[in-house]
Amino acid sequence: MSVPVQLNTAIKNPFIVPGLKKIDIDSQLNVNYSFENFIEGDCNRLARSAAWAVAGKPGGTSFNPLLLYGATGLGKTHVAHAIGIEIKNNFPQKTVLYVPADRFMNQFVDAVKNNTQNDFIHFYEMMDVLIIDDIHFLSGKEKTQDVFFHIFNHLHQNHKQIILTSDKAPVDMQGIEQRLLSRFKWGLSADLQSPDLETRIAILKKKMYVDGIELPTDIVEYIAYSITSNVRELEGALISIIAQASLNKKPITLELAKQMIDKFVKNTVHEISIDYIQKVVCDYFELPLETLKSKTRKREVVQARQLAMYFSKNMTKSSLSAIGAHCGGKDHATVLHACRTVNNLMETDKKFKGYVADLQKRINLNSRG
Repeated sequence: MSVPVQLNTAIKNPFIVPGLKKIDIDSQLNVNYSFENFIEGDCNRLARSAAWAVAGKPGGTSFNPLLLYGATGLGKTHVAHAIGIEIKNNFPQKTVLYVPADRFMNQFVDAVKNNTQNDFIHFYEMMDVLIIDDIHFLSGKEKTQDVFFHIFNHLHQNHKQIILTSDKAPVDMQGIEQRLLSRFKWGLSADLQSPDLETRIAILKKKMYVDGIELPTDIVEYIAYSITSNVRELEGALISIIAQASLNKKPITLELAKQMIDKFVKNTVHEISIDYIQKVVCDYFELPLETLKSKTRKREVVQARQLAMYFSKNMTKSSLSAIGAHCGGKDHATVLHACRTVNNLMETDKKFKGYVADLQKRINLNSRG
């Protein structure tokens, strides 16, 4: 006998019939959010590696609970679903459930109204893997936190896997009881950060491959340089450009991409970032980005690298260490030396001074779209 659980519409409490040993539930997992569809980069490597370890041995690693945190649109929910999908593939007999925290809270409120709190608790204690998205939504909800505390303890003591996502690290969560926060710290808290340029380009290329789309490299790069902080917005911009071209039967050009990104990103098309400056410098000198970041000491590459450092220091708020790290792992002293060299050459070399003026115009012009 099985009790199907409908958590999508979520207000009825889908509780277990007393005495039933095993339940058959819909895990509520999105099959598109698999590990295969997730692009790994420096920004998310720890979270992805920990997630993979948990998926291979749920409840059997020191990552219990696994708390994934970071700003909106960086892939926390994707990684959480990917763990659930992989566990279902590896251990089909395990009961896995994904539930957003607000839905958990609504179900609990319903249980209180219907005097079925024990059934509610019993249901959640039956899970082998419980994934709760946006756990920070329980902030200030003392009774819901109290019931979650008991469910958490039961699952943890029975070596069941708990996966949580949040927009903040435990240390920064407000309105969550200390006893819960201390339990969140029992396992691993792994953050997901904004993707770097290479990761953003890889995300777009993967999306294009999955959707069977082809776009010129300069358009893909333009989108990646324009939208720097949010994976969801990055993919949304790509979809908008393709939809606009398709609906209006226009070819996808760089001009169309610029128009769409203008609408997509309010007030700013390009944030002037180190990545963006490097792109402009590399385009100007017709150098591949990887050459600029390499160890090569060829004169033209060294000069381009020094110019990228010079503009990054003058046009971004980045630290000297961050600039150096972006330019092939150089230290802050190298960045200062590069800036002095550029200033000296501008005074003694007219051709070089022309390079600087041209680049300054290009960076400013393109940053306005």
